[in-house]
Amino acid sequence: MAEEKNTPEVEEVAGMATDSQPAPSEQQENPEKFLKDFNWHNYEEGIDPIDDTKLEEFEKLVAENFVDTLDDEVVEGTVINITDRDAIIDINAKSEGVISLNEFRYNPSLKEGDKVEVLIDVREDSTGQLILSHRKARVIKAWDRVNAAHEEATIVNGFVKCRTKGGMIVDVFGIEAFLPGSQIDVKPIRDYDAYVNKTMEFKVVKINHEFKNVVVSHKALIEADIEEQKKEIIGQLEKGQVLEGTVKNITSYGVFVDLGGVDGLVHITDLSWSRINHPNEIVELDQKLNVVILDFDEAKTRIQLGLKQLSKHPWEALDENLKVGDKVKGKVVVIADYGAFIEVAEGVEGLIHVSEMSWSTHLRSAQDFVNVGDEVEAQILTLDREERKMSLGIKQLTPDPWTDITTKYPVGSRHNGIVRNFTNFGVFVELEEGIDGLIYISDLSWTKKIKHPSEFCNVGDKLDVVVLELDVEGRKLSLGHKQTEDNPWDKYVTEFAVGTKHTATIDEMVDKGATIEFNEDITAFVPTRHLEKEDGSKLGKGDEAEFIIIEFNKEFKRVVASHMSIHKEDEAKIVKQAAKKSQEENKPTLGDANADLQALKDKMEGK
Repeated sequence: MAEEKNTPEVEEVAGMATDSQPAPSEQQENPEKFLKDFNWHNYEEGIDPIDDTKLEEFEKLVAENFVDTLDDEVVEGTVINITDRDAIIDINAKSEGVISLNEFRYNPSLKEGDKVEVLIDVREDSTGQLILSHRKARVIKAWDRVNAAHEEATIVNGFVKCRTKGGMIVDVFGIEAFLPGSQIDVKPIRDYDAYVNKTMEFKVVKINHEFKNVVVSHKALIEADIEEQKKEIIGQLEKGQVLEGTVKNITSYGVFVDLGGVDGLVHITDLSWSRINHPNEIVELDQKLNVVILDFDEAKTRIQLGLKQLSKHPWEALDENLKVGDKVKGKVVVIADYGAFIEVAEGVEGLIHVSEMSWSTHLRSAQDFVNVGDEVEAQILTLDREERKMSLGIKQLTPDPWTDITTKYPVGSRHNGIVRNFTNFGVFVELEEGIDGLIYISDLSWTKKIKHPSEFCNVGDKLDVVVLELDVEGRKLSLGHKQTEDNPWDKYVTEFAVGTKHTATIDEMVDKGATIEFNEDITAFVPTRHLEKEDGSKLGKGDEAEFIIIEFNKEFKRVVASHMSIHKEDEAKIVKQAAKKSQEENKPTLGDANADLQALKDKMEGK
């Protein structure tokens, strides 16, 4: 059994003898020795008989020198020994207590002589020792301590037990508290596992009494110091000042740099004179680098930094002998619909407009000519060193196809081209790269009535064409497709001359008359009055009959026929006169040239 210690009460008992009292007994003079030497076994077996006076005195000393422990009472003990697995605790009882070292994981610096709170778990085990619990004692006292720490804003120690979603679980006074990931440090945390099984200082920032939740923060302890550092640093900031910083965070739009408690942003456009797709092409996390202060707001809470400004601008290092007309090589770095940007030197770019990529006047997208990453050769068209602008051209490296246009594409020559696009009035056909011509909608077909070119052909189709007109200065070609074939209406002038008779079937009934198809090219109109048969009835859809041509207009492709004129002598006479007049004057529209026939037309049209 461990040696018991004196208490003030024992000392007081030892000194109670006075001159008027009997001399103190051995037990009174040295109660500690008396209790130590007392043979409890002999006493229980009756070997050492003790008179009642001595027994009462013994019981009195025990009551005065040992604590009366209760199962639910927390007492303070002293660590008197530490083994590999347990801590031996003296709580001033009949025997020492034992606590597993697992209960002190939160306090790895535990040593002999430390005071700890304990609760009796088992009064005596088989060896006669007390089994104590430090964990249970901590829980009983924990909420009082946590509340006090929160109210008084005191710093507490906590043991980081494990990771959890969104943060860490921390043992504080035996209570599992939550440490959010954002409250671990002022810097972003990349390795949470590095904090597990560590004892750290915390501040209790929130307590939910209803759900018994506690939130702690380690970040709050260092923010106060950082704020002081920030004020000192911010007060010394000046535009153009160069500072050393550490890369704290990398985003798609820029890099945050820690200047020693104050963060600044280097925008992606201020990292390098060359174009980059992402800041991680230039910097990496925790990298130390020098930056220059470009700007900050009045409160100096937003600091704009620059990295590329610490090096000479590439335009200043550009070859002084470079001039308009020179050829340069570069890499395509950006493509837009209107053109492509070429990096001809690090940080020096020139624009090739889409119109300078091909001699063709039919503009296309820049993606049709180049891709990002392509190495291209171009000619300098404009160069402005002050504005730091350069325009380039690719087509200038090949001969202009319009140089000998009159030799290659004279008027009347036939060619084959590719349909590139439509307009409402015609079709653009490419004869070769850089040579486009226009076919007006009226020059697509001799016979078809076309409202839009898409009814006649598709983009990508190959068409035979004839050069109708050539404007060298205006770089314009007028083409025709129908001119590649004979005009069938030339022979129809004779075949369907006024006065000729033809047998046909009524195809459709239309407003004010009907239509009949003589062939795939000629559709004639029959006025309502001229549908009258000899018996007075009228022809209908599907009826077959004989018709006489009373008007033929080659220019407007207009043909008018009559059935009534076959059996009406007056009308037949007028038609014969018109036919005769037409032969004499050789005019394409005979009805308008003959007064009698004009009167007949007016009559047909109800005038």
